[in-house]
Amino acid sequence: MKFILTDIEGTTTSISFVHDELFPYSKERMSEFLKQNYEKPEVIKCIDQVKDTVLNEQNKMMTNIEVSEQLIEWINLDRKHPALKELQGLIWEKGYESGEIKGHVYEDVMPALKKWKDNGITLAIYSSGSVKAQKLLFQYSTKGNLLSFFSHQFDTAVGNKREVSSYKKIATELNCLASDILFLSDIKEELDAAREAGMKTIQLVRDDQVIIGNHPQAKSFSTI
Repeated sequence: MKFILTDIEGTTTSISFVHDELFPYSKERMSEFLKQNYEKPEVIKCIDQVKDTVLNEQNKMMTNIEVSEQLIEWINLDRKHPALKELQGLIWEKGYESGEIKGHVYEDVMPALKKWKDNGITLAIYSSGSVKAQKLLFQYSTKGNLLSFFSHQFDTAVGNKREVSSYKKIATELNCLASDILFLSDIKEELDAAREAGMKTIQLVRDDQVIIGNHPQAKSFSTI
């Protein structure tokens, strides 16, 4: 195996950390963040993306205040919208840098990453969270800065995590055969898509909430 591609939520990191800490943190600060940063190019771009999406989906023009309300609604719905993910990353960045947030990783993750990298395996991430959010989580993790373990990060810019084409694109980006990649995730449908693309798969089953698929299973990274 030349590459290990890992999901984050439910795989390296507790689902509760994302839903009970990260999401509320960005939700509470979204309106104020937009007010303070309306003129920044990266924020303007995100606001325009939200307005375009709502115009296309609802045939409705939005004010900037309505954009803020829409983003909060999307947080509640856990919508994987690129503008929301980008803005959440910017908000979380301040939280990580101030020490208010520490990225959760399971105890077994760091030793496994070190072992795999020492054995010459290239490590990469594929998550629905933005690349920026991925980097922040591992840079400011509860186990220190783990970012150097990963050579590549992928988010939904390559496609939906339940689509076969996304995993084919990742193999192309990594310049390897899909069969050279082992994909780790807790989500059955993601693993199904990766396997159909030609990747090896292992399902992380860290609790009894996981919907079991027809894939090899592991309860932790240490058993892989």
